[in-house]
Amino acid sequence: MDEAALERVLTLVALIPPGEVAAYGEIGAIAGVGARRVGAILSRYGADLPWWRVTNASGDPPRHLRERAFEHWAREGIAVKPNGRGCAIARWGTDQHVLARRFAAHMRLESPQE
Repeated sequence: MDEAALERVLTLVALIPPGEVAAYGEIGAIAGVGARRVGAILSRYGADLPWWRVTNASGDPPRHLRERAFEHWAREGIAVKPNGRGCAIARWGTDQHVLARRFAAHMRLESPQE
């Protein structure tokens, strides 16, 4: 596993604000990896992160994690769509450009000062 890509994905997920979600592909676009890689990283290393804030492009969390995600969403004020599969990503989705700026600022703060 590419350690730099792993760190980018985990950092991005940690930066998604409560009450917002981001799609795997959006995280991947900022991190420079594919959406499936984002999912694989989260499934292996994301237990201590707000994994429930990452969904597919339709706003749906993985089926096997749906109920647990919905519990977190209820606490964060994210409403479930009438179809019961996820949230309306157009309403609850984080602004990808803002997330990218947060990520860049975080990385500048984390890098050693010259």
